[in-house]
Amino acid sequence: MDKKIILITGSSDGIGKITATALAKQGHCVIIHGRNEAKVRGVVEAIKLASGNDAIDYVVADLLSLQQVKAMAMELTSRYGYLDVLINNAGAIFGKERKLSVDGFEQTIALNLLAPFLLIKLLLPSLQKSRSGRIINLYSAMHRRAGRPDLSDFNLERNFRTDRAYGLSKLYLVWLTRSFHQLFQKEGLSNLTINACHPGAVASNFGQDADKGFLMNSIFKMALYFMAKPEQGAGTSIYLASSPEVEGLSGNFYDAKAKLEKPDDRYYSEENAKIVWDFCDRSTKAFL
Repeated sequence: MDKKIILITGSSDGIGKITATALAKQGHCVIIHGRNEAKVRGVVEAIKLASGNDAIDYVVADLLSLQQVKAMAMELTSRYGYLDVLINNAGAIFGKERKLSVDGFEQTIALNLLAPFLLIKLLLPSLQKSRSGRIINLYSAMHRRAGRPDLSDFNLERNFRTDRAYGLSKLYLVWLTRSFHQLFQKEGLSNLTINACHPGAVASNFGQDADKGFLMNSIFKMALYFMAKPEQGAGTSIYLASSPEVEGLSGNFYDAKAKLEKPDDRYYSEENAKIVWDFCDRSTKAFL
């Protein structure tokens, strides 16, 4: 197996940490990302110990800030000559109150959509230098429950709900995955692939700190008892990052068992996908 340089966002805990540990055990150079440097450094040492692999690095950035996304990408570009795999694992569901990021975007959209879009764009040159650059986006089954998107209201100023914000952010990420795949094909970037997967319903610490309201909080806590373990949720990300079976495959969507699936296409069209792309492009232009 070729040893790869792999960046995993949001890998200081949960599914991201499990993914990082598994890939480190395979002998890859794994770059851990998180917001808290002390925590991230502790995770790096724990993974080194668990894997027997010293090729574990880290970066620190708050992905709610597009400037920090850019700074992280620039740091990685200067530190490494190339990148083999980018796993956009970081994501969150926030509280019941609508809040804006430092850049003025609804925070769910900022973290789950704009941050991965910008990171892909900034790291494309590094990924192109790889023999086989892989991009893996993590989406969610909740994209099926988002309802009809209002493509004139990406900031969710109208009809905001926590679950809807999260579902829409993941629906748009599905569309972006397709758009990047089409771009790579159009530009003849045959060494680049982009796929997406969802971990299923996993009992991690994802979303547990968010105040979703009494009823939603109660339902969420009850649901944890029926969810899969994080180790199960990480399986598809690990597979897509490292398996020779998916070499050259792009534009696909995978479930928690690494099986191909079809995302919800009720509202998809190339025209709608372009509107999402243009929003992301416009919103991140100052940081490119």
